[in-house]
Amino acid sequence: MVGHGFMGAAHSQGWRVAPRFFDLPARPEMSVLVGRRADAVAAAADKWGWAETATDWRAVLDRDDIDIVDIVTPGDSHAEIAIAALDAGKHVLCEKPLANSPAEAAAMAEAAERAAKRGVFAMVGFTYRRVPAATFARDLVADGAIGQIRQVRAMYLQDWLVDPEVPLAWRLQKQFAGSGALGDIGAHAIDLAQFITGQRLSSVSGILETFVKRRPLVADASGQAGTALAGTASEEYGDVTVDDLALFTGRFDGGAIGSFEATRMSTGRKNALRIEVAGSTGAISFDLEDLNALGVYDATAPDTRQGFTRVLVTEPGHPYLSSWWPTGHMLGYEHGFVHQAKDFVEAISSATQPEPSFDAGLQVQQVLDAVEHSAGAGSAWTPVGEAAVTSSAVVDQIAGV
Repeated sequence: MVGHGFMGAAHSQGWRVAPRFFDLPARPEMSVLVGRRADAVAAAADKWGWAETATDWRAVLDRDDIDIVDIVTPGDSHAEIAIAALDAGKHVLCEKPLANSPAEAAAMAEAAERAAKRGVFAMVGFTYRRVPAATFARDLVADGAIGQIRQVRAMYLQDWLVDPEVPLAWRLQKQFAGSGALGDIGAHAIDLAQFITGQRLSSVSGILETFVKRRPLVADASGQAGTALAGTASEEYGDVTVDDLALFTGRFDGGAIGSFEATRMSTGRKNALRIEVAGSTGAISFDLEDLNALGVYDATAPDTRQGFTRVLVTEPGHPYLSSWWPTGHMLGYEHGFVHQAKDFVEAISSATQPEPSFDAGLQVQQVLDAVEHSAGAGSAWTPVGEAAVTSSAVVDQIAGV
């Protein structure tokens, strides 16, 4: 695994727990954790159960005993690491969003396509697909339980940036993160809406806003300013170069209309990823802050019995639940990462393409790009671009040639 921190902890939990609850065709070994600072990566490896550490990911790619590379670094390094790993014959799991631009994402998708011809596979980590209630929502929609899909409302609301004195971490700088709330959490709302409906966004109209335009830089242990994700504020200030809020409407290729909101400035909301899909004969409603339940509405029932039913998604027949606890015993945030590791290992072992693929990650990247272009053009309706053919110049730039 390349990178550590918040996502490093979550992915490590997935790799560690998956083979202990699921009967996997191959048992993943947590061999090497890679980080820039030897002391920090050693502490993380000891805490999370990795066998050894390294500070150079390129050297690790040369090892014959490494089969999978898991990328949990900031977005500006995804393309370089993923393309090199795939070309080296390693299966790749990469955190979302896939890259910081459609060009980088297209280069990654092309590398994944080349690798797949050699039996080497890649997947992007849209983990919320694997929350059992969200997967169950997808299954209900696919089975026709709500009829023809007409409207989709999706939002991802957090409040960790409400305080203007929160330091200027890498997630607030475009050169590292690519975008702000739009890519960080809006990408999840986009993917989950498309996953549940089975439809893809074809055009968008959006606005972006940055409420706090300057923040204190992060102070390291010596008091010097830096760009870590967390830390104390220094006395120096820097510019916020990403959005705090993204709002957009969209048309889906199946005829549905959607509204989307992504913000890290929604006071009082901690991790509210909410999806509501309204159809001709029913509706479903999901909220990550109540992740073990799904709201289901049946418009074909007698009017005296209509209303959203709260379905507790903990039965053995629900997705993923047969290997967990008895009915009614809740799952949590980390279980999605366990399911992600399970699905990835099973796909690799059966030589089938794991989902979501890098092509799916590219498509979400194109939606993000279309929203940014729309916001810069007075909210003009903007088509979501087709997958572009990446020039050799772009690939060379990613590789540092």
